[in-house]
Amino acid sequence: MIGGVERTRILHRSVRVTLAASLGFYTFVYGLDEPVLALYALFGPISLGLLSPIPGSGRQRAEVMLKALPVGLGLVTLGTVLAVHTWAAVLGMLVVGFLLAFAAVAGPRPAGAAPGLQLFYILACFPPYEPDTLGLRLAGLTFGVVALVLCELFLLPTPPEPTYRSALAQALATARDTITGDNTLSPEELREAGARLRLSNTSPAQRPAGPGRAARGLAQAGSAARRLLEQLAHLTEMGELRELVRSGARNDSVRENGQGGRDTALRTLLPRVVSLLDDTAAALRTGRAAPGPQRMDEAIDDFQRIRARQAAGPADEVPPAEVLRRQAALLAVAESVRALEISVRVGLDGRHTPPIEPTELFWYTHAATAQLWLRRITGNISLRSVQFHNALRIAVALAAARLVAGSLDLTHGFWVLLAVLTLSRTTVGEAWTAIRQAVTGNLVGAVVAGALLTGLARHTEAYAAILAPAMLIAFALGPLLGIAWAQGLFTLVVATAFAQIAPASWRLAEARIVDVVTGSAIGLLCGMLAWPAGARAEVRRTMAGLLYECGPLIKGTVGMLAAVPPGSVPAPASLPTLHRLRLAESAYAQFRSEPGSDAHVRADWHAVLLTAHHILLGAQWLPRFDLPANALPPEAGDRARAGAGALARTTDRLADLCSGRRPKTADGATPPVRPTGPPLPVLVDLDMWLRSLTAQLTRIEAGLPEAIRRPARGTTAAGTASPGPGSGPDGPGK
Repeated sequence: MIGGVERTRILHRSVRVTLAASLGFYTFVYGLDEPVLALYALFGPISLGLLSPIPGSGRQRAEVMLKALPVGLGLVTLGTVLAVHTWAAVLGMLVVGFLLAFAAVAGPRPAGAAPGLQLFYILACFPPYEPDTLGLRLAGLTFGVVALVLCELFLLPTPPEPTYRSALAQALATARDTITGDNTLSPEELREAGARLRLSNTSPAQRPAGPGRAARGLAQAGSAARRLLEQLAHLTEMGELRELVRSGARNDSVRENGQGGRDTALRTLLPRVVSLLDDTAAALRTGRAAPGPQRMDEAIDDFQRIRARQAAGPADEVPPAEVLRRQAALLAVAESVRALEISVRVGLDGRHTPPIEPTELFWYTHAATAQLWLRRITGNISLRSVQFHNALRIAVALAAARLVAGSLDLTHGFWVLLAVLTLSRTTVGEAWTAIRQAVTGNLVGAVVAGALLTGLARHTEAYAAILAPAMLIAFALGPLLGIAWAQGLFTLVVATAFAQIAPASWRLAEARIVDVVTGSAIGLLCGMLAWPAGARAEVRRTMAGLLYECGPLIKGTVGMLAAVPPGSVPAPASLPTLHRLRLAESAYAQFRSEPGSDAHVRADWHAVLLTAHHILLGAQWLPRFDLPANALPPEAGDRARAGAGALARTTDRLADLCSGRRPKTADGATPPVRPTGPPLPVLVDLDMWLRSLTAQLTRIEAGLPEAIRRPARGTTAAGTASPGPGSGPDGPGK
C-alpha cells in the first residue's frame, strides 16, 4: 500500500518528468524539425527521471543526474559507433550491462542511475547506423537531462529525508538513558530501538553504503550501536543492568555491603561512558566530530589498572564475584562505546587517519581511497556475491536480447531490451509475476494505441495535443496502480510520440507487443538459469560461511588468553570472518528487499550478523590488556577452552542447519569459566563474553523456522563435513 507521502512524491515526479520531456520534444519537433534531437531530449528525462530509481531529495537527485550526464554522453557515443555490426553491439551490451549493474556496489545512488545509463547505450546501439547524427544525439540528451535537473531543483522539489546520523543520535540517547536509569526499557524495546538502525529501515538516499571512509564509518557506527543496545537488552534479561545502574547511582561505595572501594573501578568508568555517549550523540546532531584525543582508551586503561590492583591485593580485599560481573559487563559496554565513538568520528570527518587500534576492525581509516574502492570491487567479484549475481544476470540477458533483436531485425528492437531491463527481478517468481502483468497491460495498451493510430491517421497536431497529458497520466498512475497499468499507459505514450516523429500505423502497437513479449521471454529464461532464488539461497550460504568462521575465532581468542606461558600463542586472524561478514551483510540487504513470505523470512539473520560483530569485537578487546593478573590458572584455562569448544560446536551446528546439512555436532552447554577460589577479573570478563554469546546463539537457533531446522533429504552426518576456516570460493585469508 502506497502511503500519502509516497503518492505525493510520485505525482510531483510525474509533473517534473513530463515538463522536462515535453520541453525538448515539442521544441525540436515543431520548432527546429529535428526528430533525432527530439527523440533523445524525450528519452533523457524519461530514462533518468522515471525509469531510474535515484533516491534522495531534489538537490541530491539533481547532483546524481549531472554526474551521470558525462557517462551517458559516452555511452551514447559508444552505442552509436558499435551499431555498425550486431556482434559489436552485443559485445558492447555485455560489457556495459555488467559494469553498470555492478555499480550497485558503490551505493544506492549509482545503482539508481544505472538503468537510465543502460538505456542511453541501448537507444544508440540499434540501427540505423548513422554516426553523422552523433552530435544531434548528444545535444538532445544534454538538453533533456539539464531540463530535468532544473525541474528537480525548482519544480516541486522533493524535501530532504531524516538522516542516518539523526537515527544514530536517537539510539545513543536511548542507550545513555538506559545506562543511567533515566529510562527503563524492556529487552524487546531495546532491540526494537536497535532494529530502527538497520539499513533496510533507512531510506536508500541516507544509507551509508558507499566504499569511502565516511560511509564505512557510519555503517560501522550503526553496527556498534545495535550491538550496544543488544548488550543492554541481554543485561536487562539477566538482571545485571539493574544492579549496574544501582551501583553507579550510589554516592558512598564504603557502605556497600561493608566493602570499602570495591566498586571504585565501576565508578571511575561509568560516568565517562555516559559522558562519551552524550558527546557522540551531540556530534551526530551537529555533523562535526568533537575535537581532542580519544578519552575512552585512557578511561578503560585506568579501569583495568584499578581492577588489577584489586585482584593483586589480599584475598579478603578482592571484590566478590557479583562486583566483578558488574565490572565485566561495564567493560564490554565501554568497549562497544569506544568502537562506536571511533566509527562516528571517522564517519563525520572522513579523512585519512593514522592506524587506529584494533587495526583489523578500523583498517579503512588509514587506507587510501583507491584501496577502499579496490577492496569493495574485488570483495564482490565472487560467486558468493549477490551483486555479482545480479550484474552477470542482467548483462547476459541484455546481450542475448540485443542478439535476438538484431538477428531477427525486429522493428524498434530497443523495446526488447527495455522490457528486459524494466521487468527483470532478482527471483524468477517475481520476474514471472511482473512479466504476466506487463504483457497483459501491453496487450490492452496496444489495442487502444492501435485504435488511436488508425483513427487519427497522420494528424500530428492531435498526437501533439495528446502526448503531454498522456505522459502526465502514465507517469503518475503507472507507479500507483501497478505494472500492468504502467506498461499499458507507456505503450500509449510511445505510440503518440513516435507518430509525431515518423508516419505510423497500428503496426507500431503490434511491434511493441512482439518486442515486449520477446524481451520478457529472454529475461525470464535468464532468470530461470541464473540464480533463480535470488538472495534466499545465498543468504543461507553466506550466513553459514560466516558461522563456520566464527567458531575458530572464538577458540583462537580463548586459546591465546589461556596460553601458558602468556603470550606464547598468537592472536587468531579475524580477516576471514570480516570478509564473510561483508558478503553476508550484502546478501542480507538484498534478501530484505525481495518480497516473499516463505519460511526463510522468519529466520533472524540480523541476529547472526550482530553476534558476529560481538565475536569480532570481543576477539579484539579481550587480549588487549597484558597485565599479570591475566595469566589463567591451568584449571581455568581448561574450562575456558572447553567453553570455547562448546560454542564452536554450536556455531558449526547452526552453520550446518543454515546450509541444509545434517548437523554432525552434538548440543553442548557452555561450562562456566570461573574456577574455585578467588575470582580473577580476566576470568569473569571471559566468562561473561562466552555466556553472552551462548545466549545469543541459543536465541538464534530457537528462531530458526522448521524449514531450516529440517536437514535436506539424503544428507548424513558422515557426509557433511564442515568446511574449515577460510575455505570456499573466496579463498583463504580473505
